[in-house]
Amino acid sequence: MIPRRIALALPALLLARTARAAIPAESLTQGGLTQGGFASGRVAPGTRLSLDGRALRVGPGGEYAFGFSRDHGPEAMLTINAPNGRTEHQRLAIARRDWPTQRITGLPPAQVTPDPEALRRITAERERLAAARATDSPRTDFAAGFILPAHGRISGVFGSQRILNGEPRQPHFGFDIAAPTGTPLLAAAGGVVTLAGDFFFFGKIVVIDHGHGVNTLYAHMSAQAVTEGQQVAAGQRIGAIGATGRVTGPHLHFGFSWYTTWLDAQPVLPPVTG
Repeated sequence: MIPRRIALALPALLLARTARAAIPAESLTQGGLTQGGFASGRVAPGTRLSLDGRALRVGPGGEYAFGFSRDHGPEAMLTINAPNGRTEHQRLAIARRDWPTQRITGLPPAQVTPDPEALRRITAERERLAAARATDSPRTDFAAGFILPAHGRISGVFGSQRILNGEPRQPHFGFDIAAPTGTPLLAAAGGVVTLAGDFFFFGKIVVIDHGHGVNTLYAHMSAQAVTEGQQVAAGQRIGAIGATGRVTGPHLHFGFSWYTTWLDAQPVLPPVTG
């Protein structure tokens, strides 16, 4: 069982007020130091952060976010450069997770082993999706947290190893909520739509940028109510659940990413209700 929230201890150099500090830094919280985990919070404005040598965005209010892939190694290094010039390195222990196996049968063979023409389409769509998920904007919508994008039954979890029609395929990188076609889909947080299309595997899809590389993906929709470039508010209807793309029934495939790294959305969402 993975705890829903794990707090990171903030180094002492950021906890202390300096003579000129008007706002104390908040602790590094709201995440999971686990494979697939997401961390966000606030530090003193003017602080610079980097994770394993990669510079992190820090908002004007000290907002930051980062995450760890499904197969991340046991450690990560967080470097903190305080406004007073002091630097500290914090070694983070990343908990290993055991992933379940999910077997799905009844898919059309062409959806499991696409032909060459479909593969060309899939490659182009992956490039479009990667570009949308790589968006690096200064927005800080993610700092307000996330709401449930839909109500229904959990039908798939992040990280599970997929066996499709008896054939091993890549892990599942989403959180699935099954509900009837036409069930409203809501934006899990405010942001800007960076992608709206109709894909081979994902069907009708929408991607929303929430700032600092944090983005959400909504797939298999029966209808889309937003367009690329549109700004949306948390809780705004963006479409409806459907069964487009590679599915065995109507559901939402909800993807959660830090840039192009897929993360586990379930710990950052309220409990799913049917």
